Amino acid sequence: MLNQQTLSKLRNMRLGAMAEAFEAQMRQPDLVSLSFEDRLGLLVDHEWSSRQDRKLQRLLREAKLRLAACMEDLDYSPGRGLDRPLLQSLANCDWIRDRQNLVVDGPTGAGKTFLACALANAACRNGFSARYYRMSRLLSEIAMARGDGSYPRLLEKLARYRLLVLDDWGISPLSAAETREILEVVDDRSQTGSTLLASQLPPDHWPAALGDPSAAEAILDRLVHNAHMIHLKGESMRKVKSNLRPNVTQ
Repeated sequence: MLNQQTLSKLRNMRLGAMAEAFEAQMRQPDLVSLSFEDRLGLLVDHEWSSRQDRKLQRLLREAKLRLAACMEDLDYSPGRGLDRPLLQSLANCDWIRDRQNLVVDGPTGAGKTFLACALANAACRNGFSARYYRMSRLLSEIAMARGDGSYPRLLEKLARYRLLVLDDWGISPLSAAETREILEVVDDRSQTGSTLLASQLPPDHWPAALGDPSAAEAILDRLVHNAHMIHLKGESMRKVKSNLRPNVTQ
């Protein structure tokens, strides 16, 4: 009876994983030989691991990553421009702790999106909130928020993410109004979070893709001067990894 009361109290305190571990211990007579401290430690470890797993799953859901990528799956083939020591350092997320930024540029298919999602995955594993956006989707969301009155709440939400990933940066020229909208987002996050930009264009080409010169200068000042740079090279990874073979005509 006492054990059942203990189980009930654990569940009422939302310690469900600890309750499960306690039930498991009761079904394992060999654990009786362990000290009270050791058995308690096992219960706490189970609850801790369960909570960490749930937190990670929540962070990954909220991140809405385009690809299920992780740093362990990076392809370090020669010619890609990947610096293994740098990427291993970035995977530790000290750059996010220090509120620094990251720019990944390179040609189409070079793996920018995969790398961006892998680094965002690493951020979630380290307990940081992250959010992935393609630029077109972010601009659409901003426009809708302007229309329905939720714009201030959207800006607050974007400012709270410890890592904001903006993919396809500069793939299409922005209007002056869109450039100013992005400046609002970037300015709110300045000194409070990290931003990762994935772009086909190197930073010195960005001003031509941003419609308001003054806003463009302000965006670069807030993003680039505090950013790590990764320049991807090589042919398209989609082509390299494709199983298709060219047709041979006789």
